[in-house]
Amino acid sequence: MRIPKVTDTRQKEYTTKLMRSVWWKRWLHVEAPYRWKVRRLQLGFVLDIGCGIGRQLAYLGGNGVGVDHNPHSIEVARARGLTVFTTEEFQQSPYNCPERFDSLLVSHVLEHMTLSEGIHLVRSYLPLLKSGGRVVLITPQERSFHADPAHIQLIGFAEFQELADTLGLKLERQFSFPFPRWFGHWFPYVEFVGIYRKPGACRPDLSAGTRIPP
Repeated sequence: MRIPKVTDTRQKEYTTKLMRSVWWKRWLHVEAPYRWKVRRLQLGFVLDIGCGIGRQLAYLGGNGVGVDHNPHSIEVARARGLTVFTTEEFQQSPYNCPERFDSLLVSHVLEHMTLSEGIHLVRSYLPLLKSGGRVVLITPQERSFHADPAHIQLIGFAEFQELADTLGLKLERQFSFPFPRWFGHWFPYVEFVGIYRKPGACRPDLSAGTRIPP
């Protein structure tokens, strides 16, 4: 069945879109490099902002908490055994406290808003990040960006740096994944990845969380 284009990420139809997985993607294990990437970063206890159906949290073995404004996506992620909340629920949760997390993960979220809105979003959760903790930003490159009508602004390395400078974050690393930058103009699964540090020092909690099947 063909799923119509969806521009509102709060809709149930958007959750349905996230859950689609054609047979060749499953057969070829195309998610394996992205799962390896996020695990290799050793993010400790993570707050996944805009967690959707919980794909990134599952990659991390459930070692973190997710928050999303789509209640339908939260239902799906919760059914997978993940600790997730709607935006409103998270405000009342015991996880909403200063310096609770080793890392903030913002994966495939910023392209759904303007840069100024993205800065506001990250700023609102920044007090929950430990001093010295990391902020990881992941967005699609050109081919993937233009393929989704829900995308609003292309956010790349320059925009990452503007966000970081505005919020006082220090650059640790930027890279294109899984291929060099020029692939992103024509290959749909290439990502911008930016890793930044909150000033200070901390010891991350690298304990393995609840194991979630891939």
